[in-house]
Amino acid sequence: MFMKKLLSLSLLAVLSLAPIAATAAPRSEYIERVETCEAVLQEFMGNPETAIPAEVLKRARGIVIVNQFRAGLVLGVKDGWGVVLVRRPDNTWSVPALLAAGEGSLGFQIGASSIETIYILMDDATPRLLFNEKFHVGVDAKAVAGPRSTWNEHSNLDILSTPVLVYSMNKGLYVGASVKTGYLTRNDEANRSLYATNYTLPEILYSNWVTPPDEVKPLINYVSSLTN
Repeated sequence: MFMKKLLSLSLLAVLSLAPIAATAAPRSEYIERVETCEAVLQEFMGNPETAIPAEVLKRARGIVIVNQFRAGLVLGVKDGWGVVLVRRPDNTWSVPALLAAGEGSLGFQIGASSIETIYILMDDATPRLLFNEKFHVGVDAKAVAGPRSTWNEHSNLDILSTPVLVYSMNKGLYVGASVKTGYLTRNDEANRSLYATNYTLPEILYSNWVTPPDEVKPLINYVSSLTN
């Protein structure tokens, strides 16, 4: 799984230097993106310094996993992608829907060639902001740095009412600090290819009309195991 992650990161780094193609990528690339996001989440959860607390995950209404790549020599990233899963009213998790990401910047990430970020969406309204053309994290919905696994949930429950909790693989992000990390956009073309459907993001996330293909089930099952 982690080898797939490395291969995927290398592929995107090369693609980011080329002009944007007019045609959709092959379905195999979208499957690899989903698998890479699963590996990212596993890596976060496997390290006590980056793991997301169980109390946060149990309250989550949505999870976004994002890979972004540096565009400038020092600060700023451009080009990236990710997936979003939402918790449905029956408490089951949706299939992962593909997103595009851009124009992110976190000052403490200076020198990093890639940024891996997990957004925990803490209410039912925030995931629906992804239906818009662009969802600006920290602007359209308040976003703060999320607590880590060593956090005592009884010390500050107010943070769990924040619409977006942000987790980055890099150390040093101050818990509760307000952050702005660029924008996320829906990628209907990629989702049409991945799921062989004309359904768009609202239907993919909140209906049961799309049967999960085998390739995305491991991520759904892993998220379910963490949040239930």
